[in-house]
Amino acid sequence: MDKEQRQADFDYCEKVIKKHSKIFYYAFSQLPSEKAKAVYAIYAFCRTADECADGSQSSKKKVQLLRQLKKELDLFNEHEELDKPLWRALRHVFNTYDMDISPFYDQLTGQSLDLSFTPPKTMHELERYSYYVAGSVGLMLVPVIASRSSADLHSSVISLGVAMQITNILRDIGEDYREKNRIYLPEDELTHVHYSQHDLHNGTINENFIGLWEKLAARAESLYSKFLFNIELLDPDSRIPVYLSAYIYRGILDAVRNNEYQCLTKRNYVTKEKMAQINAAANNVFGLWEGDAFTVEK
Repeated sequence: MDKEQRQADFDYCEKVIKKHSKIFYYAFSQLPSEKAKAVYAIYAFCRTADECADGSQSSKKKVQLLRQLKKELDLFNEHEELDKPLWRALRHVFNTYDMDISPFYDQLTGQSLDLSFTPPKTMHELERYSYYVAGSVGLMLVPVIASRSSADLHSSVISLGVAMQITNILRDIGEDYREKNRIYLPEDELTHVHYSQHDLHNGTINENFIGLWEKLAARAESLYSKFLFNIELLDPDSRIPVYLSAYIYRGILDAVRNNEYQCLTKRNYVTKEKMAQINAAANNVFGLWEGDAFTVEK
């Protein structure tokens, strides 16, 4: 493959992450170019998988799309990938880093769980689901962001992915219910606090709801802390970008709190000012760059 074609393939992947995740794009675009491109390609694969399960197509069509993606991944695994930008870019990533194909298959398993969605009965089931759709992404990234580490970071990066997924769920409770007819809050926890689907339908935010929301948020925050405790095991050039992605995502929880838990009818996000504070903290913690090293936008 010539350099011009390779650049075009990674440009395609960069456009995908830039369009769909401003947080991840502005964090991981601070990586060295080769690593940033690898992250873009991994994200593009995950986004493609996600759109198979959450797109606007019929349920039957979604199943067909996910099966087709699985076949394409099988071909890739056999070094017979389709001649498409995503697969060409991923091949370069696999040729450059010591990649493992298993979490890519786990990601597809996670998306299949959404296609045959049933509400999690327990927190354990929620975290299992969160591993497949998000913890698997952490495992995909390890060879890129911790290429020089001899430590086993699998548990830590899974913790980060699960924390981010729980954060997504807590941010999107209303949206998931209204637009996808999905309730990701564990059934036993809902029963315990006497919060019903009728309450959710009515957009009720009461002490019971807040108590449950905070219980899940506390779990997410403990998982963020578990990961961040080991962040210095990452490659030096990867620490600030990953720190940014983790702390900005963690900041979504505080954004919901600051909006008095209005996550049933409002979209909560981290403000530009808060993101700038996180930038400053990252520079202070690692001392790698001085001044206004990043430009972060909402």
